[in-house]
Amino acid sequence: MNFFDRWRLHWRAEDETVYVTERFGVRSLHIGSDTIQSSMRLARPNDLELAYTRSMMAFLLFNSEPRHVLIVGLGGGSIVKFIYHRMPEVKIEVIEINPQVVAVARQYFYVPPDDGRLTVRMGDGAEHVARAAAPADVIVVDGYDGESQAEELYSRVFYGACLQRLGGGGVLVVNLWGSDRKFNDYLDRIEAAFPAGTLCLPAEKPGNIIVFAFRDPPGRPRWDDLAARAHGLEARYGLEFVKFVQGLHKMNRCDAQCLYP
Repeated sequence: MNFFDRWRLHWRAEDETVYVTERFGVRSLHIGSDTIQSSMRLARPNDLELAYTRSMMAFLLFNSEPRHVLIVGLGGGSIVKFIYHRMPEVKIEVIEINPQVVAVARQYFYVPPDDGRLTVRMGDGAEHVARAAAPADVIVVDGYDGESQAEELYSRVFYGACLQRLGGGGVLVVNLWGSDRKFNDYLDRIEAAFPAGTLCLPAEKPGNIIVFAFRDPPGRPRWDDLAARAHGLEARYGLEFVKFVQGLHKMNRCDAQCLYP
């Protein structure tokens, strides 16, 4: 018996690539393996349960008032729900290639139906980003299956398309696995596509590293300014922004006064 079978809540007998487990009040999504792709605490379904999803929201330190967020990869919809319920001024567009993921996210993870603020589209994320369309303030990329990131979402062409799709002051947010043997290759490609600057943030739970890439030079943020922003955002959203600032200090060029993207 598979370790997760005793907690398995839902699966399709003819195709078990997408399934849901539930344990100790936390429901989790699995795609293609027992790796947890997304989790939701049933008592607080619109909160961000996993550390890496909370860390991805650190883009707010650099773009605090986005109006259009484009998300490539729905998963269990954790970031979608957080933005939808906590940032009512934001329009959210999601691209997901797997129809099972969309069905499970809506039935088991309470992703809201489409409306004037939220649109979930079926399709290839790389192709969608490359199309001419309204610019996004933030592009969030979390396109992993059970084993690795989708090949189309780590090419130089894709990262270049993300740069073109961002509006002024826009930020690309990419979830990477630090243990991936191609991690440095992916990071090099992002840095080449975004000469204005990039930053890395290790998630609180070791493994995930979030990369922020800037369409326009963000300057050299002072630590005291970042700390002030972090305290304000933490009070507003309840996420550990002060720790995010500390995490940025660990992986990026900086001195005692400033951070150097």
